[in-house]
Amino acid sequence: MTFVPKLLALDVDGTLVDWDNVMSPAVRATVRAAAGTGLPVVIATGRSAPGVLNVTDMLGFEDGIAVASNGSVVFTYSPQARFEVLHEVTFDASEAVKLVLEHVPDAAVAVEELGVGYRINKAFPDGEINGEMILQDVDQLVAEPVTRVIIRSPDSSAEEFAELARTIGLSGTNYFVGYTAWLDLAPEGVSKASGLDVVCERLAVDPADVLAIGDGHNDVEMLRWAGRGVAMGQAPLNVQAAADDTTETLAQDGVVRELSRYL
Repeated sequence: MTFVPKLLALDVDGTLVDWDNVMSPAVRATVRAAAGTGLPVVIATGRSAPGVLNVTDMLGFEDGIAVASNGSVVFTYSPQARFEVLHEVTFDASEAVKLVLEHVPDAAVAVEELGVGYRINKAFPDGEINGEMILQDVDQLVAEPVTRVIIRSPDSSAEEFAELARTIGLSGTNYFVGYTAWLDLAPEGVSKASGLDVVCERLAVDPADVLAIGDGHNDVEMLRWAGRGVAMGQAPLNVQAAADDTTETLAQDGVVRELSRYL
């Protein structure tokens, strides 16, 4: 294979860490080795900034650039400025949230509080979202434009949420359904790929020279956009179909296998 990456874009959950937020020593060592060659390593995730910084701390990265909130937020981090926004896209989520809650009225709703955490209408399952939590009613949550909305219904399935999203129509938004009954709403046209476009422009890197690795539905655009998109082995079939290649599963340290090609 002649491809040589000039930028590495990495999803977090299901790619770098497991669902208990644990990163294997092999993954940590290999990602650090890749960064040690001078290759820019960019975290590209649905997590908000506090969740991103949790992972960069695990990796021992002190400064860099990251894509958060499924592309709605691009920020830099350094010892001097822990969080500095470069790019932010917001949207009016009030109608979309109202529409979803008509079908799942008991759902938990969270909107991102940039650089802080989330404003929520009720508690989410432990460990699912990071940062400070601020309790508000739903009308308050969506009274102003936001970067991201999460709707979570522990009593529903991922399949039910995917069907609901398809059925009701969500105009003016881009949406992603997680492995569980988790619906992520983002501004229309925004994805990890659009966020990485901002990064590439800043770093003068052609998307054709980007290696991207991910496992979720919210990685599809990124995997298609990158010069080499690699799906994790446990990724759903539609995610694997969007990629150029598939590596091993998270449990088998798939990131290590892929990055070993270039080290």
